Amino acid sequence: MADSIGIAPSAADAAADRRRRIMAIVGSSSGNLVEWYDFYCYAFFAIYFAPAFFPKGDATSQLLQTAGIFAVGFFMRPIGGWLFGRIADRVGRRTSMVISVLMMCAGSLFIGILPTYETVGAAAPILLLLARMLQGLSVGGEYGTSATYMSEVALKGHRGFFASFQYVTLIGGQLLASLVLIVLQGVMTSEQITAYGWRIPFFIGALAAVVALYLRRSLAETGGSDKEDAGTFSELFKHWRAFCVVLAYTAGGSLVFYTFTTYMQKYLVNTAHMDKTVASRTMTAVLLVYMMVQPFFGWLSDRIGRKANMILYSGLGALMVVPLMTAIGSNTDPYLAFLYITLGLLVVSFYTGISGIVKAELFPTKVRALGVGLSYALANATFGGTAEYVALWFKDSGMETTFFWYVTVLLAIAFVASLIMPNPKVHGYLDGAGTVEEALGKKSALAHA
Repeated sequence: MADSIGIAPSAADAAADRRRRIMAIVGSSSGNLVEWYDFYCYAFFAIYFAPAFFPKGDATSQLLQTAGIFAVGFFMRPIGGWLFGRIADRVGRRTSMVISVLMMCAGSLFIGILPTYETVGAAAPILLLLARMLQGLSVGGEYGTSATYMSEVALKGHRGFFASFQYVTLIGGQLLASLVLIVLQGVMTSEQITAYGWRIPFFIGALAAVVALYLRRSLAETGGSDKEDAGTFSELFKHWRAFCVVLAYTAGGSLVFYTFTTYMQKYLVNTAHMDKTVASRTMTAVLLVYMMVQPFFGWLSDRIGRKANMILYSGLGALMVVPLMTAIGSNTDPYLAFLYITLGLLVVSFYTGISGIVKAELFPTKVRALGVGLSYALANATFGGTAEYVALWFKDSGMETTFFWYVTVLLAIAFVASLIMPNPKVHGYLDGAGTVEEALGKKSALAHA
């Protein structure tokens, strides 16, 4: 009532509003953690379950086939980004997030009960592919909707800090999957995990998804529009310049992120010749540090601006990949590997700490979830989802170092995109006074002058 007659809200009202917003961040991010735990279990346990779904062969060949299915799961993301983005923009963010976590629960349970190649032959990898497609569809909708929701409920002036918890929980999902792997490695033999132990984490994920569903149902709804053009391609096309900028810098960000996280465990085993258990423990320690620093980089963006963060991530990233990957691959010391990989991920954190908010600020409310989700999903599927497959293909072809240069080129493109990206403080839909289209239009006019 105070607001309706022009009276400033009381300190108690402001504190209550702050608590509600923080609880909304906690609720949405907890579901995000479960979604990504389920998704990453596949990547971390692939070393063990690859022989269960494919014909006998060398380890690299089997991993290449599991990486191929991992990539196909990513190609479902654009469909999920469109479908759930449309639901979120037309019906509401909470509704979209509830459906996506239900779908992830079904996908994890499906993988946990799948028969092996020895039992059903060629049907085994086909069923695995279907399960991954279901999970890919779910995650494709999860990212854009949760990024949008967290950006909208975060406190003004602190949006970077609060929105960073999307990647805290995303990395937390990876970390949780890695911790489950370490626990199983501690209580079971390698043969037992290969035989049946790899199913356990997928059952855990399905159960955790039920808890996440309960938490998400209690969230306040945001977004949702009865306007006919909400969540449509025709409306999104009006913001095509922003869409292309997001595609460009997300391509490099997704590729380098998956290179230094999910692929890195296999790189340590296959190239640096580390023991599987040592590699798992090293990556768990790396991910713990990486997760903890995300709020700092989100907070930093509130001080120096999102654009500065993006320029630092892409510029430093383009310079670091080749020397760091070379050093990691020729090193057998887990402590040095920890330092090298952590250094790489600190640079990547300039991007991941603000990954959701830096996209959300470039799209208006009625196409925000669609714009964020679809642009991310397309770039992520094309470059992030194929990272392992491309890296293993180059290794199998005897050209492993070419992959390092491939990552470098994508980061160089991301650097250009970051340079032309409008400053969200001036031309952003959450805080800015001007529009993104105005800023990009001026840049285009200057380029042709």
